[in-house]
Amino acid sequence: MLRRTVPFAFAAFKCPPVLNEPMDNFEPGSASAKGTLEACKAARAEVRECPIMIGGKPYTTSNVIKGIIPSDHQVQIAKAYNATPELAKKAVETAVEASKEWSQVPFRDRAAIFYKAAHLLSTKYRHEMRAATILGQSKNPWQAEIDCIAEACDFIRWNIHFAEELYAQQPRSVPNSGVWNTTDYRPLEGFVSAITPFNFTAIAANLAGTPALMGNTVVWKPSPTAVLSNYLMYMIMEEAGLPPGVINFLPCEPAVMDSAVNADPRLAAVVFTGSTRVFTEINKNIYGRLETYRNFPRISGETGGKDFHLVHPSADITHVAACTIRGAFEYQGQKCSACSRLYAPRSCWNELKALLIKGQKQIKMGQPDDFRNFMGAVIDEASFQKNKTYIEVAKTEASNYDIVVGGKCEKSTGYFIDPTIVETRDPRARLMREEIFGPVLTVFVYDDSKPGYWKEVCELVDSTTKYGLTGAVFSRERAPIREADKYLRYAAGNYYVNDKCTGAVVGQQPFGGSRLSGSNDKPGAGQFVTRFVSARSIKENFDVMPTISYPHQLPDVYTL
Repeated sequence: MLRRTVPFAFAAFKCPPVLNEPMDNFEPGSASAKGTLEACKAARAEVRECPIMIGGKPYTTSNVIKGIIPSDHQVQIAKAYNATPELAKKAVETAVEASKEWSQVPFRDRAAIFYKAAHLLSTKYRHEMRAATILGQSKNPWQAEIDCIAEACDFIRWNIHFAEELYAQQPRSVPNSGVWNTTDYRPLEGFVSAITPFNFTAIAANLAGTPALMGNTVVWKPSPTAVLSNYLMYMIMEEAGLPPGVINFLPCEPAVMDSAVNADPRLAAVVFTGSTRVFTEINKNIYGRLETYRNFPRISGETGGKDFHLVHPSADITHVAACTIRGAFEYQGQKCSACSRLYAPRSCWNELKALLIKGQKQIKMGQPDDFRNFMGAVIDEASFQKNKTYIEVAKTEASNYDIVVGGKCEKSTGYFIDPTIVETRDPRARLMREEIFGPVLTVFVYDDSKPGYWKEVCELVDSTTKYGLTGAVFSRERAPIREADKYLRYAAGNYYVNDKCTGAVVGQQPFGGSRLSGSNDKPGAGQFVTRFVSARSIKENFDVMPTISYPHQLPDVYTL
């Protein structure tokens, strides 16, 4: 039952101050480590049922999704179901019907529900959600913590803050003029389609939850390789008081999502994170049937990247090596922001290469619920084969590539890819251009002895790929930093100076890129919530029209 607080429904109120969620460190023997290990043990011991949820009611089909542990792929921990076209259409009808009431619910009530969801996530369900993400998405405990707990809570709380700021933005009314101007930030007319990825539980919570926070109803397609954590997130929102039908949990095949959901005339928006190829298809399909929609659907997406570290000869090489190891290999390189190309000066390459090899040799890989391991497995067999194919290219094309370290691929127990560093002699080689989405770093060593080398390498970084997501420049001198900033202005939507190109924090470094990396709507900033409202300008007049004459026609020539 939706809680209503009548005295506050029409009165001003102020949301609590927002701070980023503190993170546990999992020291051996700590409560966070013990609780999470116990939750992992419990998750391994059962197959959790994750039904389709439409209007708060569960549904199953014969098309079963097996939620396995990528690092131990004989172990199933979840059972989900692909929706039929009929169930997908039912989800749309349910969302449209639910919007009639939900779109009228005061912001205070909507905010309270999501505040409670964040509280439940950070307390009651903290260990269980970490276990679901650690096992189901093969994240070590720290990577799970910064994702499914800290970032998910941050998205919820900061978006409430951003919504409060948005609603407070009102137009000017001239004092004593007899006119009051206001802006009504309406939910979109129709429903929102949310399509979420496997690699961040927090992104799933944000893409499904933020439209609902702003008064919209949602049909949510989770990734089939993240069903356990995503279903748990849905159940947390439901427990927090989200009314039935506001968010409908709909695992399904992409073709069903396109034909039964995104093709519906009442589609108001699509919010997406995933591959550039899929986002391109979504755009083509929607633009190809624009005349069938009631409104022009808004399309917001964050997609692929070929993210870079660019090293100036003045850089702290030890710092560069540490940042690059972390940026390239944490979470097996499966972050949209992961470093996958490195530009190193020839004068420093031998030193940097030795440090990178040393760092790679120290990485432990294995089961993610063994907290000694830095890396787990890639998400599934398709990802394993893709990574293996690129590594084989590097091995067979000896004229272009040298394997510096790594290169082993093993899938007998789990989908394990060694952290791999490849050196190329061709700065526009395939491994420097194409997104691999795995623990493969390609290095180009540039000649820093010739005049104009810094401008040349900056222009090379900018022009090599079709993406523009993240990148980092390392230098202890300001002039190269200024020059790189000029040439790389559009090369990255998240641009780092003397830091790794991963790790954006909600409310501090809003995330997103342009070019073919997405629409750059910056989740984690105030502009993201504006994608899910449609402003209505309202002028209320308190005066009467004294005449129908214009000023230059006075005294009156027209009278009523």
